[in-house]
Amino acid sequence: MSLSPAQLNQLQTQANICTERLGLPLRSQIWRGKAGEFQGAGTGSSIDFQDHRAYVPGDDPRHINWQAYARTGNYSMKLYREEVRPSVELLLDVSNSMFFDPEKEKRCAELLYFCCLSAAQSGASIRTQLVQGDHHQHIPEDAINSHRWLEPANKMAASDPAAPPQLQNLPLLPHSVRILISDLLFDTDPAPILQQLTRQHGKAILLVPYLQQEANPDWSGHYEFVDAEHRGAHPHRIDPSILKKYRQAYRDHFTQWHQAARRFNTPMAKVASEPELLTALNTEALKSGALTTN
Repeated sequence: MSLSPAQLNQLQTQANICTERLGLPLRSQIWRGKAGEFQGAGTGSSIDFQDHRAYVPGDDPRHINWQAYARTGNYSMKLYREEVRPSVELLLDVSNSMFFDPEKEKRCAELLYFCCLSAAQSGASIRTQLVQGDHHQHIPEDAINSHRWLEPANKMAASDPAAPPQLQNLPLLPHSVRILISDLLFDTDPAPILQQLTRQHGKAILLVPYLQQEANPDWSGHYEFVDAEHRGAHPHRIDPSILKKYRQAYRDHFTQWHQAARRFNTPMAKVASEPELLTALNTEALKSGALTTN
């Protein structure tokens, strides 16, 4: 990546503006974890009444239902909905194809900032990991805010740059929301990746930056294509039949991902790199449930 600090500041500002309208779908989840503002799966000390149960010695007397005691002479306890703090795990794919084009590079950075800012504004805890093939690295929150995540992203070097993220050794918190920002341009069955993202009762979300020239190119004639991962050059002559095969293969690839995402109850949204971020997010992210309105 070659973005300057000034460019990153601008992208972070654009992402922050988007958080005024859109956010992560955290309130649709049932949470377990540290104290916070979101409804949990257990009982706790919020003001949201849930149920009654019989008094047990050692219970907090502040929660005794004194009105019921006056009627029946029996002690009972008021139960309230537990309030917890959601956990968000953000996984940024730093494969070379994510940053090969300047517009796509900017969109990837904007999505990173948007997710971090949205989680923070919701009161959720967030942990960010850079992933590439068999490598992963945790990035502290202050390193993202100060744009110091760029250096480790550029230094990441997987054994096979074209390999999909190997998530089986990635430490993920149980019951957390796992957001993978990736163009998904690797040749693999989606199921193993989605299985890892949803293990231990996790909720996965896929945000997929892409370019219109990837999805619907207008190539014609002689081209020298560059392998984004291995940097090798490959000359080809593109005629209408080859272009048709490419477009069909691209559609089939993402049809496979969409079908797998539905099987794993995973919202998936492609996010175009060319329009403004808010416009790009509104296209698929809201409809798929990957994001929600604030």
